[in-house]
Amino acid sequence: MNQLRGTSREPVPFAIRFWRGDVHDTTCHCQNCRFALANGNRFDVYLRRFRSRPLTVIRSTFAIALSVTGLATLAGFASLPPIGDAMAQSATAALVAKPVSLPDMAIGPVKAPVTITEYSSMTCPHCAGFEQNVFPMLKSKYIDTGKVRFVFREFPLDLTAAAASMLARCIANSDAGKYFGAVDMLFKQQDLMVIQTQETLRSIGKQGGMTDQSVENCLKDQAMLDKLAADQKFAVDVLKVDATPTFFINGEKVKGAMSFEEMDNKIKTLLKK
Repeated sequence: MNQLRGTSREPVPFAIRFWRGDVHDTTCHCQNCRFALANGNRFDVYLRRFRSRPLTVIRSTFAIALSVTGLATLAGFASLPPIGDAMAQSATAALVAKPVSLPDMAIGPVKAPVTITEYSSMTCPHCAGFEQNVFPMLKSKYIDTGKVRFVFREFPLDLTAAAASMLARCIANSDAGKYFGAVDMLFKQQDLMVIQTQETLRSIGKQGGMTDQSVENCLKDQAMLDKLAADQKFAVDVLKVDATPTFFINGEKVKGAMSFEEMDNKIKTLLKK
C-alpha cells in the first residue's frame, strides 16, 4: 500500500497527487489486474497475476480487490443464485436498481421492458470492443425504439480508468447524451490514453467543451473519486461484480464480453415474456 510518511500535515487528496504527477499508474486491463480503493479512498493498484500470492480484501481500510479469474472462489464472494431461478433474478434486478452514490447515466425509457446495466472500465479492451462493435446496433434496434433502457456504471480497474470516468461525468454535467458521447470518445482513444494519459484527457476534455483548467479541476475532485469508490464497493460487495464488462439483463448476471447476437437472443427471449 502507498503510505504518506514523514509529515504531520493533512494528507493531500489522492486525486490532486495523481494529476500533478506524484503518483504513477501502470495501467492494467480486465484480464490480469487487481485493483483496490484503500486507505481513506486513495487508489492503490496491484499488478499481480492470479498465480501470485492470495488476494485479501481488507474491509477495515475500505479495500476493493478484483481478479477476473478465481475471485468467486474466495471467501465472501459466492456466486449469485442460478440464472434460471426467476425469484433470484428478480431480487438481483432490485439490487441493481438501487440508488448509488453517483447519479446513474442511462439512455432509453425508464419503463422499458428490458433494462441492461453494464459495469465497465475505460481501460478494458473488451469494454471498448463492446462500445464500438455491439452498442451501436443495440442502440439502434432496442434503445432508440423504447424496448431497452441501458445503464452505464463505472468500474475502474486502474487510475487511468478512474480519471477517464471522472472526465466523462464532468463533460456530461448530468446530461446522459453528452456522457455517452464522452464515453465513446474515451474508448476510441483508449490505446493513446493508456500511454499519454493527461495529454489525451486534456484533448478529450477540449472536444467536450472544457478548458485545461476545468479538466484539471475535474480530475482533482476528491469527492467524486470517493463516490466512485463507494459505488464500486457496492458492486463488489452486493452484486459480486469481479470483472469487466459485467452485464445485468433484467437481473441476469452475464460476465464477460457479449456479441450482438448473444445479447439480441437474450433480449428477444425477455420481450416474449
